[in-house]
Amino acid sequence: MPPLDLSHALATEMPVYPGTEPVAVEPRATRESDGYRTTRLDLDSHAGTHVDAPAHLVDGPSLDEFPPERFRFSATCADLRPLDPRESVGLDTLREGLAVDPAEVDLIAVVTGWDRHWGEERYFDHPYLTSKAARWLADRDCDLGVDTVNPDPTPTGRAAADEPEGFPVHEALLGADRLIVENLRGLDRLPDRFVLHAYPHRFEGADASPVRAVAYPEEHDAGD
Repeated sequence: MPPLDLSHALATEMPVYPGTEPVAVEPRATRESDGYRTTRLDLDSHAGTHVDAPAHLVDGPSLDEFPPERFRFSATCADLRPLDPRESVGLDTLREGLAVDPAEVDLIAVVTGWDRHWGEERYFDHPYLTSKAARWLADRDCDLGVDTVNPDPTPTGRAAADEPEGFPVHEALLGADRLIVENLRGLDRLPDRFVLHAYPHRFEGADASPVRAVAYPEEHDAGD
């Protein structure tokens, strides 16, 4: 397996969580007019493929308080496809989709296939985990990766009346000092076991940060 880039590219007007300021990637200097190129990035810390810190929602550490090796995950996938829009994914479904024992890895990457809707309004009507499934992951010291904008339901006009409010999945995981990597793509290309590198930008008090998420085969990482 070659290294696989699991990140969405940062781009102007890319999808962002509802209510978040839009992303702008704009040239500020050009070789023709200035003799060099620079680009201004205007974005929220939760834009694009990013990692959430406990400090995002709870009284916990920010990303800059973790050592770099915390963002190098031994990982496996839980392939839950096919799923319906806004489908609730319970613990039994999550466990059935796992490729290996979660005790053997640091992170579970949940494959919903929703990355194929990137750029569409339907992207925000993704499936989501239940709080019970999230607590099960937290109890096993597992971090979470998702190919959606949110492991909790994202509010839209198509939300059902019985959907949970707030961020119970975030709270269960972040409250246990777990990390959540959101807006991944291409998880269906991965083997049962892999190593995920998802290093955030370093800034004080980081509640989240965009990452370049890259998957490597285990044998590659073992030789580093």
